[in-house]
Amino acid sequence: MTACAIEGGTAGAATTADPGPEESGEPEEPVGAVPAEPGEPAGMIPGEPKRPAGAAPSGGTVPAASAGSASSAASAAPWSAPRAPGAFTLTADGAYGARLTAAPGAPGGQRAWYPERWTLDGPEPYAVPLPLNQPEEPDAQVVPLADGRVLIRRQVAERQMFSLLYPTGPATGELALGAVECDGMELLPPSPDGTSVYALSPGDHSSLLWLVAGGAFGPELVAEVPGHCSGGVWLDRAGRMLALDRQLPGGGPVKAVAVDLERNGEVTPLLQITPESDDRLLLADADSGLLLLRSNAPGHDRLGWGVLGSCLPVRFPECLRPADVAVTPFAVQPGQMLMPESCAVALRIDGAAGSWVGIWRPQGRRLHQFAAPEGWSAGAGYWSRDGVLHLPYANASTPCGVALYEAPGDEEPPPETAGTGGTEPSGAVTPPVVCKPVPLGQAPLHRAASPD
Repeated sequence: MTACAIEGGTAGAATTADPGPEESGEPEEPVGAVPAEPGEPAGMIPGEPKRPAGAAPSGGTVPAASAGSASSAASAAPWSAPRAPGAFTLTADGAYGARLTAAPGAPGGQRAWYPERWTLDGPEPYAVPLPLNQPEEPDAQVVPLADGRVLIRRQVAERQMFSLLYPTGPATGELALGAVECDGMELLPPSPDGTSVYALSPGDHSSLLWLVAGGAFGPELVAEVPGHCSGGVWLDRAGRMLALDRQLPGGGPVKAVAVDLERNGEVTPLLQITPESDDRLLLADADSGLLLLRSNAPGHDRLGWGVLGSCLPVRFPECLRPADVAVTPFAVQPGQMLMPESCAVALRIDGAAGSWVGIWRPQGRRLHQFAAPEGWSAGAGYWSRDGVLHLPYANASTPCGVALYEAPGDEEPPPETAGTGGTEPSGAVTPPVVCKPVPLGQAPLHRAASPD
């Protein structure tokens, strides 16, 4: 791996954040579900709706009942071609990527936006432009599928229209999937099954979950979840269990919940560190059960980690809150079966100097920092099973490139003695007690914490 210094973006050595005291003594609670009411199955929320009917023939329009409006702010990349919000999206296995980009043009002039698909699983990455007869609007969203096609969402008046794009020789083929009548909609990360894409539309008192690609009859309404939902993290590799961050009607804290797509959109609690805290799920790994979350349970927003089905408490490492920057995890190393503390986690670090890359392992307690490649699509990347981080980038000299970063090793911390407290146990000293994370749909996080 070629490591670059943060300052000036020139070649140099990697930096490592001072681990300092790993724990601050702030509250740590187990990852678990709220208790069920009497007469209700454990982990269930009383009164959650079953799957509503709502399918339209392919190419038709489905009205979204009680759909409200949603908006997204545009962001511009600091390199050559401007990019739309969420322009670079990867399939779950990292084989394909897609983004909305713009052809070169005069500064301040009109730009012709078009989708672009990246193929990343071959010996060399390459990009295929997918333009149609007219340019796209910059607020369109694109998501790649495992077969190489790209889903695009376009807003036309008060309708959300969906099509699949694919290369056909020198031209671009388009297959219309249908439309949904609503003011706003947000595509969720691609399903791990590689064929399904889901989207959220907001309503006055609920959020509507749509299957917009991969269904039999065009866009289908699969669940209506009371409250305002955001986020979207897959908990398994089958594309069955989806985590959403939900705020109930009337306000209150934000809590991550699990939606079972094979049980009529059944909703169960997922995170509740304290009753009053905002507990959002950011990433999950189905192999190890590692969860990355953000919570204000310690008194202010902190990054934390836990293990699905574990009796161990949520941890809030000190090294994940360096001064004057924002830290956001975006990829977890797969294949570490039941070894959550050994998983390498990639983090996007945003500060006054721009965006760069962090790599961290729960057992290592150190945040290693590296300069990102020029033109990195910040927050996009994926891990190989052997611990190599792949970061897609594009710049004037390399229109389609992938930078490789090997996860650095961490010195094993010394064994902790009884009664020291305030530190995070090493995987070598105190192996985590975990439940097998699959199948998650049967009882997501139903296991209660053991008494102290």
